Amino acid sequence: MIELLWIGLLVAVGVLIARQAPLWVYTASAVLLGWLLVYWNGVGVGVVLYGLVLLAFIVVWYAPTLRRQIITPIFSAVKRQLPPLSATEYEALQSGDVWKEAQLLAGNINWQAWATIPLQPLSEAEKAFIEGPVSKLCSLVNDWQSTHHDLDLPKAAWDYLKSERFFGLIIPKTYGGLGFSAIAHSTVIQKIATHSAAAAVTAMVPNSLGPAELLLKYGTDTQKEYYLPRLASGTEIPCFALTGPEVGSDASSIPDTGIVCYGEYQGKSIIGIKLSWSKRYITLAPIATLLGLAFKLFDPDQLLGQKESLGITLCLIPTNHPGVEIGQRHFPLNQAFLNGPTYGHDVFIPLEWVIGEKAGVGQGWRMLMACLAAGRGVSLPALSTGLAKLCYRTSGAYAGIREQFHVSIGQFEGVQASLARIAGYTFLLESMRVVTAGIVDQSVHSAVISAIAKYHCTELGRCVMNEAMDIHGGKA
Repeated sequence: MIELLWIGLLVAVGVLIARQAPLWVYTASAVLLGWLLVYWNGVGVGVVLYGLVLLAFIVVWYAPTLRRQIITPIFSAVKRQLPPLSATEYEALQSGDVWKEAQLLAGNINWQAWATIPLQPLSEAEKAFIEGPVSKLCSLVNDWQSTHHDLDLPKAAWDYLKSERFFGLIIPKTYGGLGFSAIAHSTVIQKIATHSAAAAVTAMVPNSLGPAELLLKYGTDTQKEYYLPRLASGTEIPCFALTGPEVGSDASSIPDTGIVCYGEYQGKSIIGIKLSWSKRYITLAPIATLLGLAFKLFDPDQLLGQKESLGITLCLIPTNHPGVEIGQRHFPLNQAFLNGPTYGHDVFIPLEWVIGEKAGVGQGWRMLMACLAAGRGVSLPALSTGLAKLCYRTSGAYAGIREQFHVSIGQFEGVQASLARIAGYTFLLESMRVVTAGIVDQSVHSAVISAIAKYHCTELGRCVMNEAMDIHGGKA
């Protein structure tokens, strides 16, 4: 009987938590439990201890003055043991929008609201682009040739990426881009990923976190009018340098610095920034003509105001500017997309090269947090889903034609189990891809839900790959 009582207690607590019951309901339930213990088990030591603890809780919690005297100091002591929240971390917490992930984290999910999320359909122009130029691009890329011999996409593919404005998917038509929706952007990357990971990453990066998106949201009119048409047409090839050798992508800890000072530019003495940086793992850096850079800005002579530490700042630098260096190319996991480091030491740039110019000084972390949603919520789920769909198609076909012991391996229960998991994971990935792209189309910039999607899409993609390799065996 006692065992059943405890099981019932656990179930009741779970129901109360799910229903977000008020405190008095928990108290009444605890009193009822004490009465049942006395009724079934008599008054023993355990029951007395339980009663004393419950009585102490009731006295303390329902007496505000006493509660503040006893409980508040405990919270204060714990808080003193925690590391302080930096201004950068606080800004990151305040950035972006709160969407339905609040329901997930609160354990109070409205499934009907999730099931009725409005999703933007593809336009006729978007469908035509996916069926036409995207299919054509796939036909121009031979992933085996790119990975094993050329270590790059063929020139015809590069020319086609530029001429068909693949680098301007998110740039509005008024600036020469295609002005596609987030779901179209996602679908384009997904389809390319089923044919070539290198081509997908090459098309993905200029449309994710980088100069184009940052300019659209935070650039001055002059910056937009000059750079966006050039980025859309492929005249400028962008990269964005955040990741460093020591701190990864933790912008709050980057050692890269800029000093506000006077310097010479085009024969004139102006207020600008003297930059020093060291970045690595920067996609498209080996061929980029426009470098987006994140750094910490300082103003020791207070040329811009009363503060010396101005915070994280973002700027755009032409890669042919004196002092900009591109190091030896990386070759991550034998993938042919172009990736490499970039360096600079005491490189002087005009203040006008800051994204947003003077208004953008110190606003870099807020800019990054607000723009991460596209890269995390659109491009990365698209990449993982494309991989999963490729594995789904090829593994199912292989299981149908490959025979072992004169029987198609698709009839083996172990292979069937792997195929089922691939199908299930791919369904989950497609659902996440559509939802996260859909909320971007609703102008919701949720850094939290996109981070969740990034993690789980990457992990599920890895799971799909493992299952596919099990099916293909040595042929994998």
